[in-house]
Amino acid sequence: MGGRKSGNESITSNKDAETPARQFGVIGGQGSGKRGASAGQSLGGPEEDCGDFEMRIARDGTWYYRGSPIGRKPLVKLFSTVLRRDEAGDFWLVTPVERGRIVVDDAPFVAVAMAAAGSGPGRTLTFTTNLDENVTAGPDHPIRVAIDPDTGEPSPYVLVRAGLEALIARPVFYDLVELAEERETTAGERELGVWSGGTFFTLGRTES
Repeated sequence: MGGRKSGNESITSNKDAETPARQFGVIGGQGSGKRGASAGQSLGGPEEDCGDFEMRIARDGTWYYRGSPIGRKPLVKLFSTVLRRDEAGDFWLVTPVERGRIVVDDAPFVAVAMAAAGSGPGRTLTFTTNLDENVTAGPDHPIRVAIDPDTGEPSPYVLVRAGLEALIARPVFYDLVELAEERETTAGERELGVWSGGTFFTLGRTES
C-alpha cells in the first residue's frame, strides 16, 4: 500500500500513522490498555460513540487517515481486526474504549489472488486479500456479482467475514471467469458460474 510521493502528498509517517491507533485504543498506551476486539465480533463495543474517525478505505483497498494514505501494512491489518458493519450498512472501528464511523468507498478489502483446487462440485476457490487474509468461497463465504445499472459493468465480491466483503480485482475475476461453466436453471435460463465448497455461484446470465 503506498509508494513514494513528493511535497505535501507524502505518505503518513510511521509515527503519524500510530497516532490514531493509540487514540482509538487499538494499540496500548491509552484507555483500558486492552487489546482490540477480535475479528468477527458483532458491533457491540463501548457505548461511547466518537462520530467520524476521519478514516477512509478507497476502492483499491488503500486506507487513509485525514486524507493521507497509511503506509504501514501491519498497522492497517491491526485496524482491520476491529472493523465492523452495522445493519444500516455503516462501517465502524470498534475498540475496547470507543467506536466511530469510517468511510468505505466500495468494499473494505480487495481479493488480489485466487487459488483453485479440484474440479466441478468438489472445487475450492481460495482468495487472498490485500491484507493477506485467506478465505475459501462456500456457503459461509459466498461470491456475488453486482451489475452497475448504468454501465452494465460487473463488480464481483466474496464475503470475508460478517458484513465485510472483498472486491475481487479485475485480473482475479478474469481468472474466475476462465473456470466458469454454463448450466440451465429450473426456469430454463442459461447461467454462467463457478463451484466452490459444494456451492454453485452464478456470475451472470448467458444468451439463450
